[in-house]
Amino acid sequence: MSKVEVTAERAIDAPAETVYGYLANLQEHRRFLPPAFSDFEVETGGVGAGSVVRFKVSAGGRERSYRMTVAEPEPGRVITESDSNSSLVTTFTVTPQGATARVRIFTSWDGAGGIGGFFERLFAPRAMQKIYLDELARLNAYTLQRATPGSAG
Repeated sequence: MSKVEVTAERAIDAPAETVYGYLANLQEHRRFLPPAFSDFEVETGGVGAGSVVRFKVSAGGRERSYRMTVAEPEPGRVITESDSNSSLVTTFTVTPQGATARVRIFTSWDGAGGIGGFFERLFAPRAMQKIYLDELARLNAYTLQRATPGSAG
């Protein structure tokens, strides 16, 4: 078994504290998730550490269910979501860059062994990176829409 890792990042056209707020508030976060995410449900909390959310992700012709517990190891900068049913952990890091922010999504998990693990390590990172880049583009569009005077929220 070896670690499988996925990273995606981009600049977001909004202040870091605004971006972090959208990521930490699960009702906001759900609004810019790509279509690969479905059945999104907040079980407990809803904002920041201690919240629990469940959803499904479809990637590479497979669908997987997750039940994630949110933590804030560095409030205002780093949010983690840890799956209660696997080793998967996703980390969102928000770095201020003047009036904008840089957001990095990093996910790692213990990959399967054998031939299945080989294909997982080969294909899963590319499929998930594409989904994360879509999420970051949607986050940027969401922040721009929310910043427009008179826009509905």
